[in-house]
Amino acid sequence: MFVRTESFKDFIRFYPVITIIIAIHIILYLITVLPFFPGSFIFEKLMGVNLYIAQGEYWRLVTPIFLHSGFPHMLFNSFSLVLFGPSLERLLGKTRFIALYIATGIIANLATLLLKPMTYTHVGSSGAIFGLFGIYIAMILFRRDLMSRANTQLILTIAVISLIMTFLQPNINITAHLFGFISGIILGSVGIGRGRELAHTVKSISNRTRERTSFTPKSLILIGIIILALIGLLSR
Repeated sequence: MFVRTESFKDFIRFYPVITIIIAIHIILYLITVLPFFPGSFIFEKLMGVNLYIAQGEYWRLVTPIFLHSGFPHMLFNSFSLVLFGPSLERLLGKTRFIALYIATGIIANLATLLLKPMTYTHVGSSGAIFGLFGIYIAMILFRRDLMSRANTQLILTIAVISLIMTFLQPNINITAHLFGFISGIILGSVGIGRGRELAHTVKSISNRTRERTSFTPKSLILIGIIILALIGLLSR
């Protein structure tokens, strides 16, 4: 479910929304760092600044979801999206997936606006990515038929480690992470819907994954821990 075995071409075909989001990440990053673009001006116009949002620049609740402050920041948020987004895009459908992804990101930024100082600035898709974790938790709580036991254990392990690391890493928007996660659970409980076709979709994806890889559940947990550890180290 979380191990990608598709070719690059198949990934684009199967997961167009995630592909577009990552493309936006890369394009915005290049625009802000390449010298022949007015990078600093664009960054200043798109980053989240609580004071400016309070004064009516409401687009800053959305644009920070796609903007990052450096290459490691952009790379690992995009990589997290590649790992945890595809199954949800197939399960929820393109429209519902992007709606939930952006909604959790906006709620994370709204919480940042309400709970952080007016001078606080922020960028990054971490709030929306934690929203994805929240949606998976909603599946575990309300629709256990949608996930295998092994995948349930894996996502619980990754979610717990991610939340713990939120409080251990410096320069992290803890508010965005927590409220992205909580909003993912709440909105996900509605967004996962009802019906046997959802369970059939997840079951088919899980079966194809087992057929194409020899990874065991313990191996997947180890992979998740290593990836999150790398994120923590590189963010320091």
